[in-house]
Amino acid sequence: MKTNNYFLHIILTILLCFAGTNTYAYDIAVPNSDGVTIYYNYINNGTELMVTSNGGSSGSYIGVLNIPSQVTYMNRTRSVTSIGERAFYYCTGLTSITIPNSVIGIGSNAFYGCSNLASVTIPNSVIGIEVRAFYNCSKLTTLTIPNSVKYIGIAAFEGCSSLTSVTIPNSVTEIGYRVFQGCSSLTSVTIPNSMTSIGENFFYGCSSLTSITIPSGVTSIGNSAFYGCSSLTSITIPSGVTSIGNSAFYGCNGLYSVISKIENPCTLYSDCFTNNVYYNSTLYVPQGTINKYKSTIYWSNFLFIEEGDPSGGSSEPETCAKPTISYHNGKLMFNSSTEGVTYSYLITDTDIKAGTGEEVNLTVTYNVSVYASKAGYLNSETATGTLCWIDTTPTTEGITGIAQIPANAVLIQANDGFISISGLDESKQIAIYQTDGKQVATAKAYNGSASVATNISKGTPVIVKIGEKAVKVVMQ
Repeated sequence: MKTNNYFLHIILTILLCFAGTNTYAYDIAVPNSDGVTIYYNYINNGTELMVTSNGGSSGSYIGVLNIPSQVTYMNRTRSVTSIGERAFYYCTGLTSITIPNSVIGIGSNAFYGCSNLASVTIPNSVIGIEVRAFYNCSKLTTLTIPNSVKYIGIAAFEGCSSLTSVTIPNSVTEIGYRVFQGCSSLTSVTIPNSMTSIGENFFYGCSSLTSITIPSGVTSIGNSAFYGCSSLTSITIPSGVTSIGNSAFYGCNGLYSVISKIENPCTLYSDCFTNNVYYNSTLYVPQGTINKYKSTIYWSNFLFIEEGDPSGGSSEPETCAKPTISYHNGKLMFNSSTEGVTYSYLITDTDIKAGTGEEVNLTVTYNVSVYASKAGYLNSETATGTLCWIDTTPTTEGITGIAQIPANAVLIQANDGFISISGLDESKQIAIYQTDGKQVATAKAYNGSASVATNISKGTPVIVKIGEKAVKVVMQ
């Protein structure tokens, strides 16, 4: 997964910077349907457009802005696929913006300092939000991050001091540090189970944050991650955590209970908690581990340590993290952020056939499902995928006069309205259809992968067409 995230980040960076030396100028200026002039640069060899600034002083956009999904200029129509770096930098007069469903990336510093931006619609096509994209958007009160987003960059929402609640979707596997630093009005955050770490300064200064659930798959909590979260009254640290950084909970003076599910406590830094917490709150630890905590440096600073659940009952078992599925060199591979799990899989072959006749159509398609289990844990959610083989360019090399049609395997996964395909040839065209034949989305492969956002609900079958190959999958 880390490799895939790295390539995703590289792809977004290339896409958002493809304008080269013309980053802060513009290629064309075209009024939208409201008559508001929007500035664009050509990207992807001139086939697509990126929204940019006017190349002059900051603040070139004001009021309400609706970005179109397509722009026609000199009789050529192109899709708008990205919001460029610093496109709306310090547009303090901008109050509301609608981003079209054609955009897949929001560039670094795109809305930096838009201090009067109160409303923004991020469509279910965006897969990446780059560093400081909404830095100091101090009037932004609510935000929905769509399920399509896979990557959120460093300090993306730092200084959004009016933001009250955020839900980070699951389809997110990589989040930079300082993402919500200084969001002083933030009261609740839903962190996805896909996250394995809480980054440095992640919630630094979120003084209104009253409750948060750290997912069971998290293994590390970074330096100053919850520094100054003075409204937190209780925190539960999952069993898989192996490192807690400097000042991770410093200034969380409202904590009256710290619930640790770690069987073998990691060493703390002295300033992980303040003395007020060490001397007044209660540390709850797993049964039979109290002596370990009393003999582990800085955990032993807690004056009050008790075994068991603070309610007096048994704590609810943690759930194994949902596994991921990948395919490489003829092997299916499964991975879960919960260590030591057992993978239980089911693979069905749709090509097992019997009958009569002189022709048989073979599609070589496997449906894969897998879940993770571990003693003392609840079973994970089931991950699904479809593995199939598609024909590549025919060749007669090696066998004179006999055409050979090589095939390569692709893995299709359909979850939460998002369809991902890996193992593709570069620039391979992808199309998604409903079973009635209506096309709902298209994409093109980059670095062997393609991702398509749709609004298709769970349990609905769709047709994925890869070149001439059509495969039916069910949205999970």
